[in-house]
Amino acid sequence: MASEDLPCKDWYSILGAESTESLTEIKQKYQKLVLLYHPDKQNTDVPAGEVEKRVQRFIEIDQAWKILGNEERKKEYDLQQRESELTNTWPVEAQVLLQDMSWNNDDQCYISLCRCGGQYILSGSEAEDVSLICCNTCSLTIEILHNS
Repeated sequence: MASEDLPCKDWYSILGAESTESLTEIKQKYQKLVLLYHPDKQNTDVPAGEVEKRVQRFIEIDQAWKILGNEERKKEYDLQQRESELTNTWPVEAQVLLQDMSWNNDDQCYISLCRCGGQYILSGSEAEDVSLICCNTCSLTIEILHNS
């Protein structure tokens, strides 16, 4: 599943869960919320606007479970959240197109020079998977953009 397929929502908070909780704990929270918000479980005397809000909440709860209840999707989501956290908190010096980096045939890696004189080094095998690279001598980071 590509990371762009996952909307930028906090699925854990929707379920009232933490990323450190086990699948069983997350499932229990999901089940409690489903019983609370399922359209078939709603009182008939609830105003129409409230019914719509509850149905929307139920849909979010269901979406959250579809991601967090599947190990592969959960792992992808957790990685996306971590990358987003790093992007938002780590000093990103620049965005660099992969094809603008120099290719080192001997070491089989891409290299870009940092303003401190150090280097950003990306192995050829990681080129498609990695989007942030730290300088090898300072704390600056660049974001690698892939030509679509």
